Amino acid sequence: MAENRRRAVVIAGARTPFVRAFTDLTRLDSIALAGAAVRGLLARTGIAPAEIQSIVWGGVILPSHAPNIAREVALDLNLDFGCEGYTVTRACASGLQAVTSAAAAIERGEYDIMIAGGSDSTSNAEIKLPQKVVHAVAPVALGKPSAKDYLDVVRQLAPFTDILPRQPKISERTTGEVMGESAEKMARINGISRADQDAFAARSHQRAAAAIASGRFDDEVVPIETPSGKRIETDGLVRPNTSVEKLAALKSVFAENGTVTAGNASPLTDGASAVLLMSEEKARALGLTPLAAFRSWSYVSVDPADQVLIGPAISMPRALDKAGMSLGDIDLVDIHEAFAAQTLSVLRMLESTEWAKNRLDRDEAVGSVDIDTLNVHGGSISLGHPFGATGARMVTTMANELARSGKETALLGICAAGGIGASAVLERV
Repeated sequence: MAENRRRAVVIAGARTPFVRAFTDLTRLDSIALAGAAVRGLLARTGIAPAEIQSIVWGGVILPSHAPNIAREVALDLNLDFGCEGYTVTRACASGLQAVTSAAAAIERGEYDIMIAGGSDSTSNAEIKLPQKVVHAVAPVALGKPSAKDYLDVVRQLAPFTDILPRQPKISERTTGEVMGESAEKMARINGISRADQDAFAARSHQRAAAAIASGRFDDEVVPIETPSGKRIETDGLVRPNTSVEKLAALKSVFAENGTVTAGNASPLTDGASAVLLMSEEKARALGLTPLAAFRSWSYVSVDPADQVLIGPAISMPRALDKAGMSLGDIDLVDIHEAFAAQTLSVLRMLESTEWAKNRLDRDEAVGSVDIDTLNVHGGSISLGHPFGATGARMVTTMANELARSGKETALLGICAAGGIGASAVLERV
């Protein structure tokens, strides 16, 4: 990195508690969750709302009535009217995309102070009507219909088949494959056993529970109040008492005699996470101590019909290459745990010489990740996975850990629908 390069730095992060969908946060949509995270971030840092110049936000289940969540948050929180905002969507990498987009804008000199993050409310996913119904009803609903128009609608819908709302599915549009089915396929291809998946999931819960008990998340999680007045202060999905034995008793979900269960997969989750970024010069001028900066990032895509969630096995090495580093130079590794099978498959590919030769155009494997440095405070299996928020959560947790521990670097890896892999290298400032 050139010494005179303008650098964007992470000052702080804040997130709502992550809770299971259709429970405590059901009545808060993704805009409200985003507002809660940003409000908490401003309160924690003491930054005047008028100082925020721009917001970049990530989301997957975007509200159709107001899809530009970033701008809605700026308006809801009474930020300066000049605070512009835009929303990005890159499936489960949306939160990281928002943060790196903000970092890039700061480093280009467009802004000095920005907020980036992401949110999703699976509880408020909109139920889609069949297009047959939309095409028949919309012209009537948007116009001034006559009795004849209503009769035309009835004729178009007859026979009255396939007119019920469709249940949302987390599946690939191009292949129809449900994500859990993709994880099952990855487990078969890469030889990931059920026992290994359950052991990984148990470790995720144990580490997340330890992080909560030790206060590691106290400067990260901000309380949120529901419309009914209930105050939610901590993550709701972590199971401190889970064990490999308990997880082994669960039935497979996506295939008969399969290996992917509700216990070794990330649950449907509601939540939001926000990150405050500044130019390093601005942070120093304000007397703020930066936590971390981005040394590099990488976004890639693979064939969804192959292994749709294997992307980090390419984006992580590329991020390392861009940073001029090797895996051995990294102190902490944080990989999004969509499924234990997916995370373990990525780790196995990083260790594979064949993968390195065929997919990375290199002669030697990337290397092995020390389990003691991997997802040190748990991950999406235990903490939950509000799709658009996870990337910003990972940046916040790793930036805090680098500053707290004195370690120098962290490597992030996220898989996402569409065959996307997203990664970044963070360095302590």
